[in-house]
Parts: sequence; structure tokens; C-alpha cells
Amino acid sequence: MDFNMKKLASDAGIFFTRAVQFTEEKFGQAEKTELDAHFETLLARADSTKNWTERILRQTEVLLQPNPSARVEEFLYEKLDRKVPSRVTNGELLAQYMAEAASELGATTPYGKTLLKVSEAEKRLGAAERDFIHTASVSFLTPLRNFLEGDWKTISKERRLLQNRRLDLDACKARLKKAKAAEAKATLWNDEVDKAEQELRVAQTEFDRQAEVTRLLLEGISSTHVNHLRCLHEFVKSQTTYYAQCYRHMLDLQKQLGSSQGAIFPGTFVGTTEPASPPLSTTSPTTAAATMPVVPTVAGLAAPGEAALCLEEVAPPASGTRKARVLYDYEAADSSELALLADELITVYSLPGMDPDWLIGERGNKKGKVPVTYLELLS
Repeated sequence: MDFNMKKLASDAGIFFTRAVQFTEEKFGQAEKTELDAHFETLLARADSTKNWTERILRQTEVLLQPNPSARVEEFLYEKLDRKVPSRVTNGELLAQYMAEAASELGATTPYGKTLLKVSEAEKRLGAAERDFIHTASVSFLTPLRNFLEGDWKTISKERRLLQNRRLDLDACKARLKKAKAAEAKATLWNDEVDKAEQELRVAQTEFDRQAEVTRLLLEGISSTHVNHLRCLHEFVKSQTTYYAQCYRHMLDLQKQLGSSQGAIFPGTFVGTTEPASPPLSTTSPTTAAATMPVVPTVAGLAAPGEAALCLEEVAPPASGTRKARVLYDYEAADSSELALLADELITVYSLPGMDPDWLIGERGNKKGKVPVTYLELLS
């Protein structure tokens, strides 16, 4: 009991001494031991790493889960060390609604059939989103959280210890200074000076030891950057995979809708006049949105994929052709296609029975099939 009381009294005395030293430093009434410039640089670098890691982590969480209520729920599950329940993505929920709508409105009608096709695509998009969220959480968010909840807490703890050691050191310096000043007035203070010098040596040793420990941890921030860099590459890789999957799913859907729309609205071509991004594959270009006129069928011309185009017999219509600007270079796969160079202007038109992803293009005395996604249709 006596030992514990003495220890508590000693701890209280140390805390009071540190508080006095800290207060006097703030008011400029006491000297303060300054850390070297390199150490201060390491401290500033560590603080910046911690602050930006927190901001990147929070914003990535918003990107992966825009719903704040859902984020709070997931946070609570993590703190309780419980598995986060599986949640339906927005795409999967939309797919469910579309499928139910098709069932009620008539799955055999054109609208119902289209709803089912879009529903399947949205379901695949939702599954791709779920995989992306899981991969990004494991490969990117988890390492950032581990740094903030592990390494950074250790660094913060050692920095607080270093601050206490510095306050102890400066308090010892102040006591030694007072003892020497008193010694000059009376010889009775010799013992006090010796005691103050001994305490100063001990405080200096503890401060130097703690400074070295803290310095090593701060220098380890470079390894943290390397680890975060690797995780960032993994995040970009998972995001690239996700968007590539989305592109492929929508490309398949657009081709399905294009073929079905040709049956519902014969004689039309649907796409966009806005420049499209380069397709992932030159064999599966997507459509661009404008309405292209249809010219009469030419004798001997078959639909693409059924027989080779008789290009010599294809003539542009008297009216209904359009100009198009080429967006990207395109290398012809065979003699029925027309090679393209970016930024050149060509004349294009559509033929009945053609794949809606393709047009007939003419440049001078050359003609051939061209993919629509490589074109910007001009007015």
C-alpha cells in the first residue's frame, strides 16, 4: 500500500513538473530543447501522410458506397467485429424492378422483351460492381486502415513519450540552472548542484534514446509510401477491370437492342453523333446515335456475314449520304472494309440488312465497310 501511494505521488509530481515546464515554455519563460531540422522534416512528412491517408480513405469509401447510412452501418459492424451483411447493389435492384415490370406488362411484347434484356445487363453490371467493391476494399481500403489504426498509433504513442522526455530534460536543465545560481550565493548548495547534474544526465540519456526510437519509426514512413503505392496500383487495376466489364456488358446489350430495334423499326439506324471512346476490340464496335437514311437494296449485295459485299456494284444514293469525321485510325480486316485515318472526312450511308454497327464508307474511288464507333456523324 505504501509503495503504491509513493508511486502515485511520484507520478503526480512528474506530471506537475511537466505541466509547469510546458506552461512556462508557452509564455516564453523557459527554454525549450529544439529538435534538429531533419527530425522536424520527418515529423511534418509523417503528419502529411496521416492526413492525406485519412482523406483518401474517406473519399474512397464514399466512391464505393455513396449511401452515408450504409457506410455508418458497415463501420459499426467492423467495430463490433461482425461480418457486414451482403447488400443488393443499385444495379441489381434496378434489374429486379425491370424483370418484375416485364412480367406484369407482358414479357412477350417488344417493351417487355427489351426490359428483360436490359434487366439481365443491369444484373451483370451489379455483380461486377459488387466484385469491384470487394476487391477495392481488400486491396486498397484495408491497408490504409491498417496504417491509421496500427502504425500511426504506434508513431503517435512514441511521439508523446518523446515530448514527455523533452519536458523532463528541460525541467532538469532549469533546476540545474537555479542550483548553480544559488551555489554562487552560498556553498550549502553543492549537493543540490550534484543532484541536478545527475538528474540532467539521466534525462538526457532517456531523451536521446526516445528520440532515436521515434526517428526510426518516422523514417519507416517511406516503407509505408511504398506499400500504399502498391495498393494504389491494385486499386487502379480493379477499377480498370470493373469498367472494362461494364463496357463489354453494355456493348453486348446495345448489339442485342440494335438487332431487335431493326425488327421493330425497319429502315432506321440508331446511334449518337457524339464522339465515342475507342472500342476495346476492333471486331465489336458499338453504334453511334443518329438517324441514317436507307438507300434501296442493290442487286447482288448481301448482308454482312452472309456473303461478301459486291463493292463494285454499290453506288451511293442520290440523296441520303452523310459526311463523317474519323475519330481513330482503323486497319481494315479484309478487302470488304475501308481503312481509316484519324481526322479525315469520308462519305457514309447505310444499306438494308446491314449490321447496325457498320456503314458503307467512301473516300475518293475507294469504298468499304467502316465501324460506326470510329466515326463522328456530321450534320
